[in-house]
Amino acid sequence: MIPLGDSVPSERTPFVTYALIVLNVMVFFWELALGPNASDLIYSWGATPADIVDWQTNPWVLSTMVTSMFLHGGWLHLIGNMLYLGIFGDNIEGIMGHKRYLFFYLVCGLTANLAQILIAPASTIPGVGASGAIAGVLGAYLLSFPRARVFVGIPLLIYMKVFAVPAVLALGSWFVIQLLNGIAVIAMTSEAAMGGVAWWAHIGGFAAGLLLTPLLRQRRRHHFRYLDTLDPRYVRR
Repeated sequence: MIPLGDSVPSERTPFVTYALIVLNVMVFFWELALGPNASDLIYSWGATPADIVDWQTNPWVLSTMVTSMFLHGGWLHLIGNMLYLGIFGDNIEGIMGHKRYLFFYLVCGLTANLAQILIAPASTIPGVGASGAIAGVLGAYLLSFPRARVFVGIPLLIYMKVFAVPAVLALGSWFVIQLLNGIAVIAMTSEAAMGGVAWWAHIGGFAAGLLLTPLLRQRRRHHFRYLDTLDPRYVRR
């Protein structure tokens, strides 16, 4: 299933969400321009658990917990993350405001990295990607818009069938999948297992989103108009 949009129109222009998407894309094109040397960038600026645990020998390595959020391992990694950020980030920015939302996004990303480090502190494989921070956005969306619908597309030969799925089901099932895989990977001690999908980063980011949202969303009462269809005139994608 491919997420295409949601039923909650943006309250305001999501400048921060747009800026985050542009920054991630620009960094990815920088990676592409480096060619074979891109791996050096990943290892220098990705969040490597073993190095961060031993941060006293090189305090600068702590900065990789932020820089790693803007690096990606390939086109699908980037496109998937930016698609989710574009669909769900604008609404969270709308209820928090620009500054609070940026703070929220970064804290969720940091929490995601910490969660992954706690699970695999000896790993020497650098973690990269915005998915931990975006998981926080998903947690915030689930808490803030439980009555929303998420429009997903299923490719069927030459056309795509669009379905409206309740946000509680779409995002709740997403989290359950992360949790089940996270529990399963704990039993695996190989470096390859710990260096695959960062399940616990997703879990940590999502949990941070749930906890931070009540503290950061603006106090004024919101009245949301939910859309019944995926209308490109109103749904930001």
